[in-house]
Amino acid sequence: MNTPERAAPGAWLAVIAGTLGAFMATLDISIVNAALPTIQGEIGASATEGTWISTAYLVAEIIIIPLSAWLVRLLGLRTFLLLVAGLFTAFSILCGLSTSLEMMILGRSGQGLSGGAMIPTAMTIIATRLPRHQQMMGNALFGMTAILGPVLGPLVGGALTEATSWRHAFFINLPIGLALGALLLAGLRHERANPNLIREADWLGIIGMTLGLGCLTVVLEEGQREQWFDSPLILRLALASGLGFLLLLAGQKLAARPVIRLNLLLDRQFGSVVMMGILLGMVLYGTSYLIPQFLAAIADYNALQAGQIVLLGGVPSLVLMPLTPLLMRRLDVRLAVGFGLLTMAVSCWLETTMTIDSVGSDFALSQLLRGVGQVLAILFLNQAAMSSVPPEQAGDASGLFNAARNIGGSVALAGIATLQDQRFWLHSRHIEEMVSANAESTAAALDQWGQGDPVLGLFSLAGQIHKQALVMTYNDLFWLLGSGVAAVALLALFLRPLRSAAD
Repeated sequence: MNTPERAAPGAWLAVIAGTLGAFMATLDISIVNAALPTIQGEIGASATEGTWISTAYLVAEIIIIPLSAWLVRLLGLRTFLLLVAGLFTAFSILCGLSTSLEMMILGRSGQGLSGGAMIPTAMTIIATRLPRHQQMMGNALFGMTAILGPVLGPLVGGALTEATSWRHAFFINLPIGLALGALLLAGLRHERANPNLIREADWLGIIGMTLGLGCLTVVLEEGQREQWFDSPLILRLALASGLGFLLLLAGQKLAARPVIRLNLLLDRQFGSVVMMGILLGMVLYGTSYLIPQFLAAIADYNALQAGQIVLLGGVPSLVLMPLTPLLMRRLDVRLAVGFGLLTMAVSCWLETTMTIDSVGSDFALSQLLRGVGQVLAILFLNQAAMSSVPPEQAGDASGLFNAARNIGGSVALAGIATLQDQRFWLHSRHIEEMVSANAESTAAALDQWGQGDPVLGLFSLAGQIHKQALVMTYNDLFWLLGSGVAAVALLALFLRPLRSAAD
């Protein structure tokens, strides 16, 4: 009987390095969320301007993720990763030293460009450096970064801000970056650059993808604040995004080797994986945003307390991590992904029963269930994405899948911002219509809340209406997220068994 090929120790060092880089990148997406009010105060930015601290990172990251496969072919994997790891560390230090909004946005944009490149390349290392039968373990390691990064970010950022300074949320990347560089040098061999790719590049596709994805992300992130197409800026960005996607499609037809292979989406399995990845990103980033907002507005939690509740979603990852290779060998991918997505849907539906008396412990069960669902869905979808394509197309597949997940997060945050305003206004009006000024119960409540002062009583009534309407709005948003991910769970039926793909 033939002994299965096993990866060399250097290949595993490369996998660990790629996973560490992806973890840094996903962690820094949300690490500033808890510290954002403090950062805004110290650098003199308004609340609206401060949102660009997060938006700049996300826009740059979404642009670079699909381009990473081409850049790897141009520079060689080790050179490319050493370059982006060094840049990510340098831009992190720039963020930590920032004294102005412009300096911070420059640093965050640089972080996004360099950090975003480390996410798909981690999957590429797994697909190209490990034998097929060992890729499940590699994908389990990578899946941990996708799960733990977004949930650890607010906790780490909040803890460092409370204990020392928000600047340490960026300086912490210095020792990690040095360790990452050492692992890359030890685990990856040098590959010659291929400068001919610059002349032969699909420049229509590169420019189109940068313009399309970059402008689309800004439209989704800033549209609600700018009143959507009432804003000339949003209208121009939307038109620029449309032009960018047209250029990208032109590149698919005219270039000898397109910058990214969109025809991969025509594959039944890979197209289904990408669609499920979008909804997965919506729930992952949407709930990580909604739960801290709910706890801050309704239960008066601070950033650190809210971050601890969000972290519960990562506990199942740590518990199930040793079992994931066994699960991936034993469970049918269709069953695992379908069950994982439906479990995430149930976790969202459990959060539709919140009241103004709800506190963090009321989210414990739903967060743990969501964590279980995320482990199954993310790990098996990562493996399904890589199994859908030959190794030489792994970079393109990884870029598309990871970009889809991040675009899902942007769509979720944009949708939440829009629907939150609309549903809050609707619920407020309905509650006000139900309150009769002449009812004895209303008079008694006003007297009790105001302790005899009618003005104070009216203020208290307005506060109660505001809170009730806000809770009902959050319940609506959780229901929509749950229903969306439940609907897309049906696509799991289009997946092919992993074992047959690996044979």
